[in-house]
Amino acid sequence: MKKDRFGNFHAAGVPYARGAILSSTEDDLTKLRAAWRLVRARMETGGEDAVFNLSGLERSFAPHADDAALLDDEIAPALLIDELTRLALAHMGGDAGRHDVMVLNRLTAALWLAADAVIARGDNVIGVSPRYSHPAVVRAVAGAGGNFVDTAGVAAFEHALSETDKVTTVMLTRLAVSYEILSERDLRTIVGLAAEAGARIIVDDAGGARVGPAVFDQPRSLELGVNIAATGLDKYGTTGPRLGLLAGDADVVKRIRARAFEMGMEARPMLYPAVVRSLAQYEPERVRDLVGATKRVAAELRTRVGANRLFETPVTVQLMAEDLLELAMQRAEIDAPPVVPYEATAALAMLMLRDYGVLSVHFAGIPPGTAALMIKFLPPETLERFGGPAKLADAIDASISTLATMIADPQAMRDLLLGPQSMPADPAGEASLEPLSV
Repeated sequence: MKKDRFGNFHAAGVPYARGAILSSTEDDLTKLRAAWRLVRARMETGGEDAVFNLSGLERSFAPHADDAALLDDEIAPALLIDELTRLALAHMGGDAGRHDVMVLNRLTAALWLAADAVIARGDNVIGVSPRYSHPAVVRAVAGAGGNFVDTAGVAAFEHALSETDKVTTVMLTRLAVSYEILSERDLRTIVGLAAEAGARIIVDDAGGARVGPAVFDQPRSLELGVNIAATGLDKYGTTGPRLGLLAGDADVVKRIRARAFEMGMEARPMLYPAVVRSLAQYEPERVRDLVGATKRVAAELRTRVGANRLFETPVTVQLMAEDLLELAMQRAEIDAPPVVPYEATAALAMLMLRDYGVLSVHFAGIPPGTAALMIKFLPPETLERFGGPAKLADAIDASISTLATMIADPQAMRDLLLGPQSMPADPAGEASLEPLSV
């Protein structure tokens, strides 16, 4: 079992330690409801301008006025399935002669169904990514009954492949949860080794489906020569809503489609108009603009917390949970960690939301795939509305200082993360608001 820097063992299924406050996914969901109360209270007082979606994700659904007749599960697919298939295959680098597509209710559902279709109970499966496979990949393999070995990089993958009997499936992640990316050379090597071993290849291309081609000039997902690839339609240049797009070998997609309908994991067809518009409007330049805004914030954060406290990749800047906890402890002038690093990150995200209206990516995943505070793919227009990169860096730095004042108080931390114990069921109008500006 892995440990963090403070000696805490990582919890099952996630790459970080759980603590006494956020001990389970159930606690994460309670935390999310507490965050919703803050969003509601701010918007009731300040309107839409009181909240700034700086998560890097687009999960809204804003139907066009001329969509009214299409918001129907029977009409929308009848009129749009051919156009959707054409756009999706182009987006994923597919060939209409051998590939097909399927829209699922989430990327997690796409991965689960792909594993269900390809992996048999007892199969040996290897994961490979720049750092570690997303928990959704691990859960998908476990759900299918596969034996999973996770690896980081080509050398570790090749070693695992040589040491594991009859590998049937490779779960490949181009852009890791850490936002480090495999080079095209490494991708080609992994695909070639997997093909030589007779293994089918499923790609968790959550953000990599666009970041790889747009920022690193890499091939599109299916152009890598894999069997199945899946991406999220709420990520990096697409406009939502939060759906999973799966594409790949037509015979496998056919099985996945049948299973999806059996299990209720298919996307509602009435959302197809939004999918078509999202794919049609996509431009690689938008991804590069999002990265540019993120890099401007990174430059400001270095002057606030120090470059040694930031983990930067070519497309993100991150405050790792262990570093964040150490920063808060230093400012609080305490030596013993009163919480685990993941709880420190969660508290920082809650303070940024409470005090500045910043909705960060920490609240987007349940449970989060990382314990770090992730700054990524920021919409330049939202960043400008907030006040610019310096203002956001100031807000993060000030929130760390606020965290330091309460981190050693167990009840204050619990109230922050899970909601005050005295909070009524309907808190409308009762939450105290901090100033909306920074």
